[in-house]
Amino acid sequence: MNGADVRFYTSILMRRSPYLAAITAAVLAIAVAVAFVLPPVYRASAKILVEAPQIPADLARSTVAIQAVQQLQIIRQEITTRNDLLKLADKLEIYAPSKEPPADEDIVNDMRSRITFEEIVLGAPDGGPTASVFSVAFAAAEPVLAAEVANELVDLILFKQQQQRTGRAAETVQFFNQEVARLGLDLNLIEAEILKFKNENSDTLPDSLEFRRNQQTSRQERLISLEREESDLLGKRSSLAESYALTGQLPDGEAATPEQQMLLQLNRALADQLAIFSETSPNILALRRRITSLQETLQGRQAQEAQASSKKKRHSTFDLQVSYIDERLRAIARERAAITESIGALTKSITATPASETVLNSFERNRANLQTQYNTAIARRAEALMGEKIEKRSDGGRFSILERATPPESPETPKRFRIALMGAVGGVGLAVAFVALLEFLNGTIRRPVELASMLGHKPIATIPYISTAEENRFAIRRTVAAVLPAAAVPALLTAIHYLYLPLSVMAQSAFGWLAAMG
Repeated sequence: MNGADVRFYTSILMRRSPYLAAITAAVLAIAVAVAFVLPPVYRASAKILVEAPQIPADLARSTVAIQAVQQLQIIRQEITTRNDLLKLADKLEIYAPSKEPPADEDIVNDMRSRITFEEIVLGAPDGGPTASVFSVAFAAAEPVLAAEVANELVDLILFKQQQQRTGRAAETVQFFNQEVARLGLDLNLIEAEILKFKNENSDTLPDSLEFRRNQQTSRQERLISLEREESDLLGKRSSLAESYALTGQLPDGEAATPEQQMLLQLNRALADQLAIFSETSPNILALRRRITSLQETLQGRQAQEAQASSKKKRHSTFDLQVSYIDERLRAIARERAAITESIGALTKSITATPASETVLNSFERNRANLQTQYNTAIARRAEALMGEKIEKRSDGGRFSILERATPPESPETPKRFRIALMGAVGGVGLAVAFVALLEFLNGTIRRPVELASMLGHKPIATIPYISTAEENRFAIRRTVAAVLPAAAVPALLTAIHYLYLPLSVMAQSAFGWLAAMG
């Protein structure tokens, strides 16, 4: 681009300056109007400090396992529910200034758009538990209302946090109380079943198996002993019967009468004395005399007694011994029958013991499992009680207000200066684009280059248009006439806003009037 082109474009701008000024001023006026018409929005924020558990988990563990940050996220969802937002709006009369109450759905959406949560993580220098700071902000047209709603939200968060932690801790304790009661009842039932089973199957319990086996062995040994004794008695009885049938005496030569027994004892004493004393000894002589006298007595008695009575007496001695043996055999038979029956019962109970042991082991396993669960529930309930105490003391994860919200001094939006500046820049751009469009549509030849291009030959000389003094003054007046109204509009709006009535209020009144008219 040479110097001629610069002068050409500068001349265009100068010639189109009324358009440039008018368009720029108009856009700037609109931007200023918009900047002042937009209602101010104040944002107040409060800060919540989220601290880590105060008591180390190694010493005492909280029963509320959820992290504080997660809990805050949950609470955030809870307080932004439809019902809570409507209650909050109704409590603080957020929409009371509205002439027509908005619909509930509009209130909920508007409240959600005004509430913001931000997290600021504070790392611990020693790598220990960290703390976080959450900012809860609310935007409103009034600074006092914004601060009140933000503080109300913070109070609601703290209340729900404490309620949730203590509520969950109490629910945990209640759950383990119910578990302990249920498991205790189950233990009582299973122990009652075990006792009933043991009473009904006392003969087949595995605990007495060794004792019953010993009893079985003892009975069997006793049975063998009885059989051996019975065999001996039968042999003795047979021997007695044979001896008595052949000799008429008992096999062992036992005296049938006391005189005969006395005679036998005297003979034995005489034999013993003869080994010591001589035949002339007075003792020997005395013994012989007594033996002789006793023999004579027996001989006389035998002679006097009848043969039948003597025979009858010997039969009575034999009968007594045989009777004794028979009685003993009958006793042995009865005892053997009883022992055989007892051995059968013991064998039956020993055979049934494995089945009883299986059933009893099943009961014992169930009781052991229930006992383990019961002990675990007892231990967990103790931990839950400790966790409930921790939560009541707010040592499990504390939320505290770090800074309450205060009414902001200046609105957050709109950024009036920025909007005006953007309007000015946009106006200039739009004006330049408009001028460029006009020049593009203008087919008039204004430069020697354009004339040479149209003729196909370079002209010898070109004479530029020479405006008169009147034309120059007219151009200046036209420019001033275009710029002054355009500049007056923003100035007028600014003056109205600051000197008479804020444009936002005026705009709301206008909207309300139009709505009433409509």
